[in-house]
Amino acid sequence: MGHLVVVATCSLNQWALDFEGNLERIKSSIVIAKERGARLRVGPELEICGYGCADHFLEGDTILHSFEVLKELLLFTRPGEPGDEIIIDTGMPVNHKNVIYNCRIIVFNGKILLIRPKMWMANSGNYRELRWFTPWGKHRQVEDTFLPRMIKEVTGQTTVPFGDALISTYDTCIGIELCEELFTPASPHILMGLDGAEIFTNSSGSHHELRKLDTRINLMLEATTKLGGVYLYSNQQGCDGDARLYYDGCALVAMNGAVLAQGSQFSLQDVEVVTSTIDLEDIRSYRNGMNSWRQQADKAESYKRIEVPFALSTGKSEDLLVMELGMKQEVRYHRPEEEIALGPACWLWDYLRRSRTAGYFVPLSGGIDSCATAVITYSMCRQVVKAVSQKNKQVIVDARRIAGEPEDSNYEPTDPKEFCGRIFHTCYMGTENSSNDTRKRAKDLAAAIGAYHVDLNMDTIVTSIRNLFAYVTGQKPRFKVHGGTEAENLALQNIQARLRMLLAYLFAQLLPWVRGKVGGLLVLGSANVDESLRGYLTKYDCSSADINPIGAISKTDLKRFIAFARDDFDLPVLDEFLNAVPTAELEPITEQYVQADEADMGMTYDELSMFGRLRKQEKCGPYSMYTKLLAQWGAKYSPLEIARKVKLFFFEYARNRHKMTTITPAYHAESYSPDDNRFDLRPFLYPARFPWQFKAIDKKAASTPDRSTKESN
Repeated sequence: MGHLVVVATCSLNQWALDFEGNLERIKSSIVIAKERGARLRVGPELEICGYGCADHFLEGDTILHSFEVLKELLLFTRPGEPGDEIIIDTGMPVNHKNVIYNCRIIVFNGKILLIRPKMWMANSGNYRELRWFTPWGKHRQVEDTFLPRMIKEVTGQTTVPFGDALISTYDTCIGIELCEELFTPASPHILMGLDGAEIFTNSSGSHHELRKLDTRINLMLEATTKLGGVYLYSNQQGCDGDARLYYDGCALVAMNGAVLAQGSQFSLQDVEVVTSTIDLEDIRSYRNGMNSWRQQADKAESYKRIEVPFALSTGKSEDLLVMELGMKQEVRYHRPEEEIALGPACWLWDYLRRSRTAGYFVPLSGGIDSCATAVITYSMCRQVVKAVSQKNKQVIVDARRIAGEPEDSNYEPTDPKEFCGRIFHTCYMGTENSSNDTRKRAKDLAAAIGAYHVDLNMDTIVTSIRNLFAYVTGQKPRFKVHGGTEAENLALQNIQARLRMLLAYLFAQLLPWVRGKVGGLLVLGSANVDESLRGYLTKYDCSSADINPIGAISKTDLKRFIAFARDDFDLPVLDEFLNAVPTAELEPITEQYVQADEADMGMTYDELSMFGRLRKQEKCGPYSMYTKLLAQWGAKYSPLEIARKVKLFFFEYARNRHKMTTITPAYHAESYSPDDNRFDLRPFLYPARFPWQFKAIDKKAASTPDRSTKESN
């Protein structure tokens, strides 16, 4: 043991185009890192301007203001200033030779050491980086780039190196990666490590998705297992400017295949710094023990090294006695139910405080979907109270403002139910088709979480609209159970559904006024991912809202979350929701008929989840989905029954796809989300009967033996 180094990485809750706030959070992270003895600090991708600027990246203003912030950081890191004597890895867009690049800026003591452009872009799923940035294609090459005059005035530099290079200190060598580059087959850290880089930094803008964190961490562990070395991972935290994504932090330090330090995945902290003490000699001895590494390193091509007259280790022998080495620790993963409880809750808080509104409103139907939305909002209140108990100053300030407290107030939320009653409003909108059971469940849930609840009947409004139609047309529509046609039945259901949306926005706008408060409420949606995929919702009903915390979560996962919350949040009332049959309650209840969701849809929620994963994750069209399900469901269903289910799904999916063009922005939690805005780009005018594809399915089904009967006997 002899070369001890303290390294720091962080998760910052940056916000697109919030240059002032972003600068303060960056400065704060640098100060914290220095206080802990770090001499290298890594921040999230594009942290200066915010990752979610989208088409604003193409504006000259964004680059101009980013350089203005960089100027302030350079002044902040000059010798004698709070940010001196620490290497800073920060990020912003840079225009080099009239081409915009996504760059890391390496800063030390008021000077720019290197501008390192991103070489491999994230351009699938939710990411569109190639729309704004050009990947740097000159690997292991460096050019000079001219600096703006405002930067030259601070640094005295006219040009600085721009390209793919390593940072060389007196005692080690640092390689730089950006987000997607870790996920590529030939990641840059491989060649950098073979050329002697011992510390790898990765600045990321990676969003949360259920069951995804292990993919990210496994790649870092694999990288340092094969190469040896230290991997510093920094990530954005919070919703940034995109209401659909929640960036889930989890800053991490890994070395030689083991995790040494791990930050929180879900947090209300705007700045979280993760540090660890490492011994550079541990990297060298690890590599010397790998014969294959030595052979490949001997033949590796060289990178240009940018030399820094600075050492990450102090070189003081007394430090060996007081510095505590980072030790291997188990990776912390949340169960999916916990992820649902925490991720959307933190996202809701970010959106609420940054939109500067007075709270949330949700129509409670007495079903499990709106119940889940309400419980997630209650979970948000629990997280706020927890953060307040930890003396999080920003959360306290935001909580006072949202609760309507005056500026000189000393109010601090200490009870989730009390805080929920201030900022969360619910409403049961009943009709003659509603049951006493759903009305009671909605009321009991609101009472259990402390929400401000309204209970109303809207039959008079529904009747007036039906009467208006009858007066104008001379025809009075009837429900199917009363002898009406399918068209009449659907229209009468949609009247109720759409009126609930209108009432939701009316009450969201005026309930604060009723309670003597200022401002309006944001309306929350409650359509789950399976119903959106199938189109089992009314366009412009209560699925139309400001944001939706469950819009990309499956019914199956929502039930698991409710069971978890029942026990973890001590909400026994949730048992009633778990045991209830899902129903829209838009048709009259008779002795012979009670409306049920799965019967209406013609498929179960579990089947819908399977269809969704095959369609999106496995990229299956109708025919390939059928052939895959033959193998998976062949013992359960006949080939003809599987064919019927697949064709019904694609028919309903296709004819309802237009609903996705107006769907409420939802928290992205599932990789088979049908979100039409950016994640799942499809036509919305389909040949819904898929004649060619369905004929191929029918032909295959007719020639396939039926295994279901044989295996069931």
